[in-house]
Amino acid sequence: MNATHAVTNQAAPFVGANLFDGNRPLRDALALHAPTLDTTALRALGAEAGSTAMQTDARLANTHRPVLHTHDRFGHRTDEVEFHPSYHALMGRALAHGLHGTPWTAGAGAHLQRAAAFMIFTEAEPSVLCPVSMSYAVTPALRANPALHAVWGPKLASTAYDARFGPIEQKSAATMGMGMTEKQGGSDVRSNSTRAVFDGDDAWGRRFAVTGHKWFFSAPMCDAFLVLAQTPAGLSCLFLPRWLPDGRLNAIAIQRLKDKLGNHANASSEVEFDGACAWLVGEEGRGVPQILAMGALTRLDCALGTAGLMRQALSLALHHTAQRSAFGKPLIAQPLMRNVLADLALESEAATALALRLAVAVDRTENGGAGGGDAGHEQVMRRLLTPVAKFWICKRGSGFAQEAMECLGGNGYVEAAGEGVMARIYREMPLNSIWEGAGNIMALDLLRALRGSDVAPALEHEFAPARGAHAAFDRAAAAVLQHIDGVFAEGQARGLARDVALLLQASLLHRQAPGAVFDAFCDARLAQASDVYGLLPVRHDLQALINRSLPTETC
Repeated sequence: MNATHAVTNQAAPFVGANLFDGNRPLRDALALHAPTLDTTALRALGAEAGSTAMQTDARLANTHRPVLHTHDRFGHRTDEVEFHPSYHALMGRALAHGLHGTPWTAGAGAHLQRAAAFMIFTEAEPSVLCPVSMSYAVTPALRANPALHAVWGPKLASTAYDARFGPIEQKSAATMGMGMTEKQGGSDVRSNSTRAVFDGDDAWGRRFAVTGHKWFFSAPMCDAFLVLAQTPAGLSCLFLPRWLPDGRLNAIAIQRLKDKLGNHANASSEVEFDGACAWLVGEEGRGVPQILAMGALTRLDCALGTAGLMRQALSLALHHTAQRSAFGKPLIAQPLMRNVLADLALESEAATALALRLAVAVDRTENGGAGGGDAGHEQVMRRLLTPVAKFWICKRGSGFAQEAMECLGGNGYVEAAGEGVMARIYREMPLNSIWEGAGNIMALDLLRALRGSDVAPALEHEFAPARGAHAAFDRAAAAVLQHIDGVFAEGQARGLARDVALLLQASLLHRQAPGAVFDAFCDARLAQASDVYGLLPVRHDLQALINRSLPTETC
């Protein structure tokens, strides 16, 4: 080979690292909230997620996209989606680690451990986690129909993934999805036009015949779905399986798969119901509150997922810049690059801290306060943190990925037949911000969460550990608490969501990270309000901030 073709000054692939052991901010956050948590399973997942085998499955599942087969060769309607074997391999690992309905059958700490595992898995591959997240979110809703829960609950908690397309009785495990969005409206579910007509009672309760459409119906190969439809009593929540108890396929016609910007391994679809059988879950006409409860859990996963993607993007940037040289020294040693990387490290750790704090609130409220904390306080924080964390972390994701991509230069922009992980992350980032309610919906939900006299005391309690530690923090905290006690204009709700998020992140960093991390975060996000990454004041030890987030010792 000619010397002109010799490859030099290129970073080796980021592979073989344990994504849990190398994530000091995640480990410190867990140590703060659950110091006795056994992290053995998380360490095992970290090794899997960083392995060549799992990265290969992630690449293949995304490059070989799902294929819809509406009919068999004889003309019979089948409505089946075919996935690459790597998709099923990834699904098997996700269920094996209990990322779907398993925490609902465990005790205190299970939701927090699951949250950390969800973040780690997301670093390897986020697309397959859509059905996993929905299976997690819908599981508690099934309790409103004891007959359904008795059959489906154990299958949703099973860790033995079953890829077969068939009746639930024949499968070792099940996954579930949700069907809400229609053509005429997304977040405005009250305008849904899908109709459900009462069709009798049976062993699963009140049965309805459902006719209508769903504009976005993610993961249509799930075994069942919770859908919204109009009944005589109003918008109701219904359980709609792919296969009926008598072994027949339900009347669900998959019209097409969506051609999306990213999220390629996941089959998002558009479907029609033509008298499909469904069973009532909960009280008729009370579908919206049930959906909101489920949406709160998938919003948790949006925050966790984005934080996980941020961490992987940061790791790729640190790994690349440590091995790539320019102007006589590694990129990571260049002053401007060092500032950018340190700033990205701050953002990633803050996202991890806020997402896990929401997971803590979920865990403690679902377990009656077990695991520490006051149950009443945690309930308020869960109500408040859900829209705040979802809004802010997801809103920061795309800009974060763009900056991390820039650290790799042109190499970061290249797809390379699926090997360009940074490009995949960049395409994935906007989804969590849109899915389960975009930014304006989250800001409005925050305003609703502020109703009542319990919010200001709860925030005071959260802010208290950091009071007096930084002047900018104290000023911002006083201003936010004053806003909460007054009347806040709807048009300014995004600003309030940002400010609450930043203060909560700062307070958490004060508790779980070295003082230098908290100090730099307050300077950059509260005092300076930096509009781009890489503006950290020179007084900060940027190398120390970077070292804290290095994914491996070789970076």
